[in-house]
Amino acid sequence: MTVETILSTARNRGGELGLAYSGAVLPAEAWALCQGLPAAVMVDVRSAAEWQFVGVVPDAVRIELRSYPGMVPNAAFITQLQQQVDKGATVLFICRSGARSDEAARLAAEAGYAEVYNVLEGFEGDRDVQQHRGQLNGWKAAGLPWIQG
Repeated sequence: MTVETILSTARNRGGELGLAYSGAVLPAEAWALCQGLPAAVMVDVRSAAEWQFVGVVPDAVRIELRSYPGMVPNAAFITQLQQQVDKGATVLFICRSGARSDEAARLAAEAGYAEVYNVLEGFEGDRDVQQHRGQLNGWKAAGLPWIQG
């Protein structure tokens, strides 16, 4: 699948979902964009505890949207994003399951980032029947590169 096809699919998916930003990608699509699009930047918005204990996508920019414990909102999120990611980049936001990254994508679009995508399913994905994450869907279940933080 080409970068153009992935972006077109992502935009169509975003329209179907009624997103207030560019679109949404599946984990494998996000990885393909990171590999094939020089302007692509993956931003992991999970907490530092998640980065440390669950793992991270190699080379992802890490900016907490909410901090553990208590999931306290990071008031400096947009400032930190602007310091680390150019507004001309294609920004791919990832979190645990796709909810915080949706919020981050909305905030980035409001701050003037034009190419913003949410990584659906997130790093760990949905819970399986045993209530465990990381097996059913998401970045890790797709067998995509990750390292222990």
